[in-house]
Amino acid sequence: MAAVGGAVNSIASTAVRCSPSWSASHNNHGGSIIIYKKDSRKNIGTEGSCLVSTRSRLRRHRCVASAAVEDSAEMQNPPSLGIVLENGEGGGDGDNNPDKLADRVINATVVLAAGTFAITKLLTIDQDYWHGWTLFEILRYAPQHNWIAYEDALKKNPVLAKMMISGVVYSVGDWIAQCFEGKPLLEFDRSRLFRSGIVGFTLHGSLSHYYYYFCETIFPSEGWWVVPAKVVFDQTVWAAIWNSIYFIVLGFLRFESPSNLVSELKTTFWPLLTAGWKLWPFAHLITYGVIPVEQRLFWVDCIELIWVTILSTYSNENSESKISDISSGTDANP
Repeated sequence: MAAVGGAVNSIASTAVRCSPSWSASHNNHGGSIIIYKKDSRKNIGTEGSCLVSTRSRLRRHRCVASAAVEDSAEMQNPPSLGIVLENGEGGGDGDNNPDKLADRVINATVVLAAGTFAITKLLTIDQDYWHGWTLFEILRYAPQHNWIAYEDALKKNPVLAKMMISGVVYSVGDWIAQCFEGKPLLEFDRSRLFRSGIVGFTLHGSLSHYYYYFCETIFPSEGWWVVPAKVVFDQTVWAAIWNSIYFIVLGFLRFESPSNLVSELKTTFWPLLTAGWKLWPFAHLITYGVIPVEQRLFWVDCIELIWVTILSTYSNENSESKISDISSGTDANP
C-alpha cells in the first residue's frame, strides 16, 4: 500500500504544478489526497485539460497498483490443489483420478480375494483333524499334507490339476511382468493378466502334460546322453512350438489381425528363443535328470514364474510398440 500512496502523491504534485489554480491537501482521516480548484474563473480550459489528464493518470496508476496488490495476495494465498484440478490446470491427469482409484479398488479386491482363498485352502487342509491341535501343529503339517493332496489330485485327474497350476502361474507371472515394466502393484492390467492366465490354464498345463510323456517315449534309453538330448529337444522343438502358440493365442485374444500376428512372431521368435537358452538348459538338467515325469510340470511351473515374466514382457512390449506405431502413423496421416 505504500507504493499506492507514493503514486497518488506523485500524481497530486503533478496536478498542482500543471496549474496554479489547483491545490492539493492530505486528508489525515482517510489517508487520501484532495485536489481542489482555487479560482474557477481563470484558465478554465487549460485547468480542465490538466485535471482530466491528471485524473486519467491517477486512474491508470491506481489500476496498476491494484493489480500489483492482487498479484501479491495471490502469491501469499495460492489456489488449493483441489481448485487447480477442478479447473483442469497444472498439466496433470486429475480427470483420470477417479478411474484410477476405481481400478485400484477393483484390483485390490481381486488380489485380496484370490490371496485369501489360496491361503485359506492351504492352511485348512487338515481342518477335519484340528480338534486339540495347536497353531504350531497346524502350520507344521500343512505343507506335507498339501503335497499329499496334490499327489492325490495328480492320480485322480492329472490334466486338470496341471491346468490349474499353470493357470495360476501364468496369471501371477504376468502380474510380476507388469510390475517389472513399471506399473504400480495395484494398477495392473486385468484384461492382460486374464489373457495370460487363460493361455496357461487351457493350453500350457494340458499340452505340457502330454509333451513330457511323449518325450519319455522318444528317449526311452537310460544312457548318459539322454538328459542332454532331452534338454536340446526341449529348447529347440518344444520351445519353438510353445512360444509360437503363446504369441498367436494371445494375439487372437487381443483381436489382432493375422498379418500383425505373423509380423510379431517373426520379430520376437529368435530373440525369445535365445533368451530362453539363458535360463532353461540349467533348469532342465534338473527337470530331466532328477524330477519324476509326473512331477515335472510342477517344477517347471515354479521356474515359469521367472520365464513368464520374460515371455509376457516380450509379447506385450511388441504389441504396445505396434499400437504406438499405428497411432503415430494415423496422426501423421489424418
